[in-house]
Amino acid sequence: MPELPEVEVTRRSFAQRIAGARVQAVRLGAPLRWPLGCDPDSLIGFNVGEVLRRGKYLWLPLEPAGGLLMHLGMSGSLAFTEAPPPPGKHDHFDLVTSRGVLRLTDPRRFGAVVWSPSLDQGRAAKLLQGLGLEPFDPALTPEHLHAALKGRRTSVKAALLAGDIVVGAGNIYACEALFGAGIDPRTRCDRVSRPRAERLLACVRATLAQALELGGSTLRDFRDAHGMDGQFQAQARVYGREGQPCLRCGAPVRRIVQGQRSTFFCPGCQRR
Repeated sequence: MPELPEVEVTRRSFAQRIAGARVQAVRLGAPLRWPLGCDPDSLIGFNVGEVLRRGKYLWLPLEPAGGLLMHLGMSGSLAFTEAPPPPGKHDHFDLVTSRGVLRLTDPRRFGAVVWSPSLDQGRAAKLLQGLGLEPFDPALTPEHLHAALKGRRTSVKAALLAGDIVVGAGNIYACEALFGAGIDPRTRCDRVSRPRAERLLACVRATLAQALELGGSTLRDFRDAHGMDGQFQAQARVYGREGQPCLRCGAPVRRIVQGQRSTFFCPGCQRR
């Protein structure tokens, strides 16, 4: 599933090129998770503003009013090209503009493109209302993270994936951040001390920053809007390395299942 780094890399790969473009047509393919929510032809003539990201959602403002909230789902990707080939079986949305075509390709059709009057109104507001702070938001302090964890009895890994404390720490990045912080992923949230919360926050930010620098992770389907793969997975220290020696202490990396997701960690380096 594309996580925050992949969505941000995607945004950066087309945002400047599409800004100011005029919508000329909208093509819908097979139904996605939710309906568009407006007549596609009603968007013709609108201008695309500055593309924003909130969590794993992209917001394409359409001036003079409203915009499109986009989600890549489990297997979606966006491509922005001047002359794309005819839409294929898995191409479910085309925004045809004066500068090119923004196309959503999604084999599993868990993605979405939804019109909303603004980010804080309509469908967009409902979809975004439960999201936590952005990982690089100054408001996300060690004190804030520690207080949020202190009120929970779930595992710290589950809390990171939930997205209502901090967005963006998807499975691969949560595993890597917890390894960097030396915290066992099974540790109960209310047992994470203030110093460990500070270390965890620093590692979440460092992990996501590295992922952004490397273009995200491509485990199956992810490509940015230029069609480029991410490279972070090649730098992972525990994720996907079950049975291999830990790069820090040499102990075998373990894999367990938490909440139906694989968790990779080093029992020698990561403590409860």
